[in-house]
Amino acid sequence: MSSKQKFISFFFLVVITPFLCCNNDDKNEVTNPVDNHLFDKSKLPSLTIEFSVQEWNKLLQNYDLNPANDKKVVAKFKYTLDDEVVELDSIGLKLKGNTSRRRPEGQYGELHNATNPNYNHCHFALDFRKNKPSQRFKSLEKLDLKWFKDDATYAREIYCYDLFQRFGIWTAPKASYCKLTIKITGETTPAYYGVYEMLEHVDEKFIADRSQNWSSSTGFMWKAGWSGSSNANFVNTSSIGIEDVRLNPSQSLYYAYDLKTREDDFETGKSELIDFITNLNSKTGTDFKNWISQKMDIDLFLKTYAVSVSVGMWDDYWVNGNNFYFYFAGNGKAYFIPYDYDNTLGTSLIVSNSGTQNPVVWGSSTNRPLITKILAIPEYNLIYKNYLRQLANPENDYLNKEKSIARINIWHNLISNHITNDTGEDMIINDVPAYWGNASFYKLMTGNDLGGSNGSANYFSTRCRIINELR
Repeated sequence: MSSKQKFISFFFLVVITPFLCCNNDDKNEVTNPVDNHLFDKSKLPSLTIEFSVQEWNKLLQNYDLNPANDKKVVAKFKYTLDDEVVELDSIGLKLKGNTSRRRPEGQYGELHNATNPNYNHCHFALDFRKNKPSQRFKSLEKLDLKWFKDDATYAREIYCYDLFQRFGIWTAPKASYCKLTIKITGETTPAYYGVYEMLEHVDEKFIADRSQNWSSSTGFMWKAGWSGSSNANFVNTSSIGIEDVRLNPSQSLYYAYDLKTREDDFETGKSELIDFITNLNSKTGTDFKNWISQKMDIDLFLKTYAVSVSVGMWDDYWVNGNNFYFYFAGNGKAYFIPYDYDNTLGTSLIVSNSGTQNPVVWGSSTNRPLITKILAIPEYNLIYKNYLRQLANPENDYLNKEKSIARINIWHNLISNHITNDTGEDMIINDVPAYWGNASFYKLMTGNDLGGSNGSANYFSTRCRIINELR
């Protein structure tokens, strides 16, 4: 290449290309690589979501028609942290949650009350590309906002996702804190909703951001949970589909395995899932071990489950056939993606005592082949136990009581002055598990290691003791 040609190439790359990349109609577009600073737990950004009266009322009315509906309304979005301000003039928004989904204001049938509003905490799902397909916020297409339902410590889910990151579980979502304000256009006084959790949304962008680990091509990802009497136990294949949750509940479709990517190629994805489930249940002995080691990153799966069981996640695959994603990646392997960890660290049901329950016999011994058949292999059982011991080792900054308390104290110092809010709910940081749980004696910041047998018990020290007693 001549000097002139090199100069022309350099000029096009450095000078012309940026203009071509930025030449679009969406002036709010943010196309930088993933901004990990968004999920910096040492920062407390402010988010403001602004609705017209019409769009806010539509959100309320849609909830009344079907609380589980997935219809999105239009809103404005503003992010502020120190001197940084990002404003988007049109995003999509819907309510989210299963049993936790709530009406954001008032009671059934009521519209917005500008004079005396009765705001309620609820979860929100933001879609930055809904009305502008190329629009992003810090490279994200979607972002979930969760209130700290049944977690007066304001720390449980934040702690769990932080522990996943500390332990090298790159398949786990990222999470951090923010302050949330809801504003109705034209009203002088916005509603401060208090401290919320910002949670990375599990979607195609989530997959793409981890492409260096599992492949640049998008595979089939399934959201797994309950649908009627069916759950995602990797035994039954009768409830596989693409959910369609409408305003009319009788026209809505729900599935235990809900396809979230490549929906236009559903039959191929369904065949892949059924083939995996069939082989998982039919293969035995060496044949099973050889097959599963080819189909999954077993080490990562066991490492993930060691964290999950150590934090007492009972509403998961092993116990309840619920709350996880399963991704068939382009590299030929399937990955377990942990999800929804707010009811943990001593808040529990189904499991009689999540602090003292044997972590090797955590959930169902039948109809959970994805975990029970893998742990039945001595080599994998030992790997799993070793990961548990690493988590409980006081030399490591993982599950140890003192080190866990230190982390939570830092977060509390960040958010404690911002808890009081205009919903009138959840306005005190209190070291108690959810009122409906079966182990009201568990604490995070105080307590002994006796698991409730003698007064208040510390979840971390109790769990570490039980793990360290494993043989």
